[in-house]
Amino acid sequence: MRTGAAYIRVSTDTQTELSPDSQLKLIRQYAGQNGIVLNNEFIFADDGISGRTAEKRPEFMRMIAMAKTRPRPFDVIMVWKFSRFARNREDSIVYKSMLRKECGIEVVSVSEPVGGDKTSILIEALLEAMDEYYSINLAEEVKRGMAEKISRGGIVTAPPFGYRMGEGIYVPDEREAPIVKMIFEKFISGTGTRAIALELNDLGIKTKNGNNFGGRNIGYILTNPTYIGKLRWNSTGKASGSGSYTAGGDTIITDGRHEPIIDNNTFEQARTLIAANKEKYPKHYQQRKEEYFFRGIVRCSDCGATLVQLVKGKSLQCHNYSRGQCGVSHCVTVKKLRDAVMSTLAPAVSGKVKINFSGTKKTKTNINENSLIPEQIEKEKTRLERVRAAYEDGADTLEEYKANKLKILARIDELNGRLAALPEECPPINDDVLSGVKILDIKEAISRENISPKEFNGMLLEIVSRIEFDRNKNKITVFYRI
Repeated sequence: MRTGAAYIRVSTDTQTELSPDSQLKLIRQYAGQNGIVLNNEFIFADDGISGRTAEKRPEFMRMIAMAKTRPRPFDVIMVWKFSRFARNREDSIVYKSMLRKECGIEVVSVSEPVGGDKTSILIEALLEAMDEYYSINLAEEVKRGMAEKISRGGIVTAPPFGYRMGEGIYVPDEREAPIVKMIFEKFISGTGTRAIALELNDLGIKTKNGNNFGGRNIGYILTNPTYIGKLRWNSTGKASGSGSYTAGGDTIITDGRHEPIIDNNTFEQARTLIAANKEKYPKHYQQRKEEYFFRGIVRCSDCGATLVQLVKGKSLQCHNYSRGQCGVSHCVTVKKLRDAVMSTLAPAVSGKVKINFSGTKKTKTNINENSLIPEQIEKEKTRLERVRAAYEDGADTLEEYKANKLKILARIDELNGRLAALPEECPPINDDVLSGVKILDIKEAISRENISPKEFNGMLLEIVSRIEFDRNKNKITVFYRI
């Protein structure tokens, strides 16, 4: 008897497909009639996933990986229809050929017997071509239907921030709609998108997906015509290059039936200001893969993000700060970082060495009398969570929450300032732990003026795991590998 595997797939088009249970029932019947043993461990199912791309089907890829093992776990893969295996002829040919030639495994359709003679090749190819045509045609029909629906004011997408879903229309959300108004007011009054995002994050306000706001999120809100009663949809599923209000190309904008949150005049003011900013600050080209000194090595002490190149060859800045998701600027020059590292590269180093820009070590001091400060900070953070909960429950208004938030943050800043002023302990330098020869060789190599950033980073990472920069304390902490 042969051992078989079953592959089951149901896409989003369930009207013309059997359910997973129905597909499995037919496959079991076929296996019983043809002397094939089907064990539960060899049943693979992808539910609600398109067959256009194999890599996006996790169970399919797991089945293929298992088929490559030795000895082979099964002799045949059974599907309800060939369209369940793939709706892309290229994937179908590649994987069926690989399974047949490299693994000795056949793929059979329990509802589409093609026979075993040479004409079966033509029949199977014809079925696969028809499946691919159906998939492409279905996608076009769905897009056409969505375009027709939105042209009549129908809803085809999830509501944006500020709205919730009503009975066939968007309805202003009681908590989010005032925030949308605040975003427009602040932007028109001169506050930048990054600053607005930071303020929302400080208030604990999240996006529809539960994430922190960034400058891009604010920019999308400011250019979304949904807030003035329009509907915008892009048939490609991609945002337009400018995120503009104007329809054209694949973008459709039409009148909606929902209540506007923003009036036309306010929306146009924001659009005009955005256009002026784009002319004033044109988008510059960034070579993202360009190597630079300390790339991926220096971390922000506030949010933990990597410091990335700000001015080529000159300075670094916190990645999250640039996106509006970190409230403290951590701009530091490459020269200061190199000076700090060089000052700590003694003949041997152990543990971590905390230094300031001058490279001097901190002295040990007893700080028992101030041991309650961290506990006080935690209490203030607990209060912060309570006032946030009161706002979310509707007990406090947005203005009350904002005022309470600022008071508590001021108290936390005060306590952090007192804590930062305390002397810190520094682990001792041990001259007998790490090879002094290796340290001196690396120190001499990275001190060369003509050393490339790639070579510098590679050598530094042999002895340094990471570097942390604390802007508030004006301090660099170097974490060594030993």
